Amino acid sequence: MNAIIGIVVVLGSVIGGYVLSHGQLIVLVQPYEFLTIGGAAFGAFFISAPMSTAIDVLKHIPQIFTAKEDSKAFYLELLSLMYELFQLARRSGAVALDAHVNRPADSEVFRRYASVSKNKTVLNFICDNLKIVIAGNIEQHHYEAIMDTDISTRKHHDNMPAASVSKIADSLPGLGIVAAVLGIVITMGDINQPPEVLGKHIAAALVGTFLGVLLCYGFVGPMGSLLEHQAAAKQARLKVVKSALMGYSIGLAPILAVEYARRAIPSNVQPSMEELEEGMKKGG
Repeated sequence: MNAIIGIVVVLGSVIGGYVLSHGQLIVLVQPYEFLTIGGAAFGAFFISAPMSTAIDVLKHIPQIFTAKEDSKAFYLELLSLMYELFQLARRSGAVALDAHVNRPADSEVFRRYASVSKNKTVLNFICDNLKIVIAGNIEQHHYEAIMDTDISTRKHHDNMPAASVSKIADSLPGLGIVAAVLGIVITMGDINQPPEVLGKHIAAALVGTFLGVLLCYGFVGPMGSLLEHQAAAKQARLKVVKSALMGYSIGLAPILAVEYARRAIPSNVQPSMEELEEGMKKGG
């Protein structure tokens, strides 16, 4: 929703200021400039990115408009799930987790926490790293290193769409200049035409530069930044899970393990200790 609001504000401010300054909107309608800049940017993107990355970027585009920020409720549900799993392991041994982590879709525990279960990245991270605990003793620093490697690999993958979109944004002003130069070439070819004809050609050329800069700083660049924020949010979720698992692995009581994880939650959505205790009561 924020992206849609931002686009409306950018367009309203730029076009509104132009019209209020007695500019003619029809002059800005230059479809061939759009074709030159947009087509060249799209082609350059496919040159610079392997097909897997290109497909991943296209999959992320809808998230710019539909993705929601993590809420306090999500993190409360995540911590409550971790607490219940730790409690189960404490009562019946780590082996009792085997059926749950191997078939989370059939687990009554995971079913109670729908928001977490729907997030496949978080769900897989929890299950994969609990399987290591079930498999046998592992030194804490090795366990932490395994999770760090997992998070680092996912971070690299999650950041690729944002980096690709940012590179597209960086190319747009230059492509706008290309469109403008082509417009000047056309103008020079009609140098014997009357001033009103030359004026239209020059205006069209300048619109190319305008579009390149506007698309870069008003739309595509901010979209790349938004994808970066979304990638950082994914990493934050995994770091919270990692903190809980590390607390459990060093022998902390379940309540202390999830409290350890609570401290890793971003401050704007971090629940209080009282909210966490209430959430665990509801979850259990």
